[in-house]
Amino acid sequence: MPDLDRLLQAGARHVQDDVTYVVESHPLGHLTLPTGQLAAFDPGVTDEDDEPFTIAVPPGRYRTVGWVAVLEKEDREWQRRVAALQLVIRDEPVVSWELALVDGDDPDGLEEGEFYGYGVDTGAGAFADITVSQALARWDAEEFEEVFDPDEFPDEPVPGHFDWVIDKRTGGNVIMVESGWGDGYYPTYVGRTASGEVASFVTDFLVLP
Repeated sequence: MPDLDRLLQAGARHVQDDVTYVVESHPLGHLTLPTGQLAAFDPGVTDEDDEPFTIAVPPGRYRTVGWVAVLEKEDREWQRRVAALQLVIRDEPVVSWELALVDGDDPDGLEEGEFYGYGVDTGAGAFADITVSQALARWDAEEFEEVFDPDEFPDEPVPGHFDWVIDKRTGGNVIMVESGWGDGYYPTYVGRTASGEVASFVTDFLVLP
């Protein structure tokens, strides 16, 4: 299990070779979950058969946080990478983390260092209700390109940040960011409080050294 407390620490500095990684925290707005069934995915690669995490939360609106690693060389900003995307369910301390799973995942079958996650082929990762993910899977290429046009994205401190309501009836939206170094395979973890309640979900984009 990775040290997520190390990742989710604004102001933390991590050095590798001649690069310093400085962690920043940025609010990304609220995610509406009409069913409480969360999905994590690449918005450009969706399938109606995709499944939500086995751990559901009460339907509602929850705040999201983008954790950015600012890479510095010679005391100057070199580039920015999204290190993690967090969905906060409860504003309480997390005392334990576990891998977020979907039906069919068997954590007992994982070897040391292995994990379940989702694949990224378009350089972006997102959180949304499973109904939103399924709706996106029904869009054609023209619809997708019209909404998810990078030239229309606002200039944000969090690379690739985009918030769009997909289901106007329920308010179900998708919150997207650039995925770390780009395409890859990324795990999501569930944080629990001392009483065992779900506090947050965090997708780790495997940026920090």
